[in-house]
Amino acid sequence: MQLEKLIVVDQIEVVENGIVQVRTATKIIEDGKELSKTYHRHTIAPAQDYSSESDRVKAVCLAVHTPVVIAAYQAKLANNEPA
Repeated sequence: MQLEKLIVVDQIEVVENGIVQVRTATKIIEDGKELSKTYHRHTIAPAQDYSSESDRVKAVCLAVHTPVVIAAYQAKLANNEPA
């Protein structure tokens, strides 16, 4: 019997205001069969530090978080508008 814990980023989504949503799946595998899976979600706002993220998440953030998107997001925050 071999147990394995596998943690993978299995979903990356971008919403209208530039926030990147990341879903991480934690899988417990025994002899090649998945016994359980749990999810954790977190978000990355424009201009937020994402240096500790996986390479895939970094690539998405780099493409999406342009100076224009960051400025628009910060302007909405400054005006107390829903981001």
